[in-house]
Amino acid sequence: MKDLKREILVIVKHDFVSQSAIEKEMEWLCEICTVIESPQNFCKAHELVNRNRITQHKKKILNAIKYPELKSFVFLITKN
Repeated sequence: MKDLKREILVIVKHDFVSQSAIEKEMEWLCEICTVIESPQNFCKAHELVNRNRITQHKKKILNAIKYPELKSFVFLITKN
């Protein structure tokens, strides 16, 4: 199995599932997560609030999340 950089718990319903089937499932899950976690999709799902302004600009959102903590009075809000 490839060296995966994420921790995923896979619960299998049947005892007779082979190790290769589990590995293939893990690869598919990692591919799905990679697509979902892309910067473009992250920016589609979030808005950046800075005191009195709400922005959906990709560049501003990505610049804000570069650091471990957001600046004062800056909030990241999910759209859903």
